[in-house]
Amino acid sequence: MATILFSLSTIFFFFFFTLAQGLHNPNPNPNPNPNQGSNLQLIHANSPISPFRRNAPPLSWEDSVLQMQSADQARLQFLSSLVVGAAARTIVPIASGRAVTQNPTYIVRAKIGTPAQTLLMAVDTSNDAAWVPCSGCVGCSSAAAFDPSKSATFKPVACGASQCSQVPNPSCGGTTCGFNLTYGGSAISATLVQDNITLATDSIAAYTFGCIQKATGSSLPAQGLLGLGRGPSSLLSQTSSLYQSIFSYCLPGYKSLNFTGSLRLGPVSQPKKIRTTQLLKNPRRSSFYYVNLVGIRVGRRVVTIPPSAFAFDPASGAGTVFDSGTVFSVLVKPAYTAVRDEVRRQMGTAVVSTLGGFDTCYTVPITVPTITFMFPGLNMSIPQDNFLIRSSAGTTSCLAMAAAPDAGVNSVLNVIASFQQQNHRILIDLPNSKLGVAREACS
Repeated sequence: MATILFSLSTIFFFFFFTLAQGLHNPNPNPNPNPNQGSNLQLIHANSPISPFRRNAPPLSWEDSVLQMQSADQARLQFLSSLVVGAAARTIVPIASGRAVTQNPTYIVRAKIGTPAQTLLMAVDTSNDAAWVPCSGCVGCSSAAAFDPSKSATFKPVACGASQCSQVPNPSCGGTTCGFNLTYGGSAISATLVQDNITLATDSIAAYTFGCIQKATGSSLPAQGLLGLGRGPSSLLSQTSSLYQSIFSYCLPGYKSLNFTGSLRLGPVSQPKKIRTTQLLKNPRRSSFYYVNLVGIRVGRRVVTIPPSAFAFDPASGAGTVFDSGTVFSVLVKPAYTAVRDEVRRQMGTAVVSTLGGFDTCYTVPITVPTITFMFPGLNMSIPQDNFLIRSSAGTTSCLAMAAAPDAGVNSVLNVIASFQQQNHRILIDLPNSKLGVAREACS
């Protein structure tokens, strides 16, 4: 995507998926079946029952907010560098000198190999390729790693295989395909391999992914990544006969005690009545879910924003995307300024303060009831819990959005982020090129 200001990354909104339910299909080449699907539960990584919080000291509200903002800056920079100048799935950035902390937002419990080895893999809707740390990896931070020698179904991908051309920076040392990529402030070298992977109760034979041999930096998801983008190496493409390139997810509410949501794979159990808008294709950024944002309403007032702030342009990367890895939504400068100013206008004479990158904070109750993102065929109206971040004591509330930078490729991209998506079912239907949104209590 274009260069972006605030990263869509973890820190505070890290989730992992636990196994729930789904259809088991032992056939490695299943026929399309409209009744097939899979349903996985989501748990907030900062939940008391999350394994990522064991023995970890609690963060203050202010520290949590500032960490989220820092993570968003790196995430958006990462997304922009994936695609500048070429197709997103093949061009990756060279790591910059500055430290970047960047991680995807959600983690799925995946079982890999025969017998199965369980890893908590990050799920990223703006990436395609999957990769995991393998035993013997130099520089990998996680004690949990996949051991190929213990799997009877493991095999490397040969250099001449079609999959080798679908990964970033492919290389052939000998007969086995390898690839290199950068991710935030980290870099990996991996061998392209295949093995069985199980999500919920669905076993997918010969899934293609990267087996990391060497890693540098601290930005990598510790136990690997599973790409949910639109490209040929993504989960949707590799399982199109099983899940028919349809999935949805619902993120748990910010205040939920258990922070439990779900990821649904396949057409089964998807909402029957859901408003949708058209997905747009960007050939140079083929992994991303672009939509046509046409307006924003603050309370009952439609804000005056120039159409150029929302215009879709594949050449520059301009437009609007949904991304599950972003924490706080980013709007291009004219759009953000108009929304912020309208919030302030409706707050009257209340004193405005700042917190980190948030420039609209109050210590009195916010009177704006909703903010609505307007798309053709769909209005996504979000309540205060989705656009205000509040202190634990409830004494301070900030507008949980940010402005894109003034110049550069980052300046033209709007991102609808996970904080704004919480307690909504987001449906991706690639065969019909539709993105749907419906309110749902995910907790």
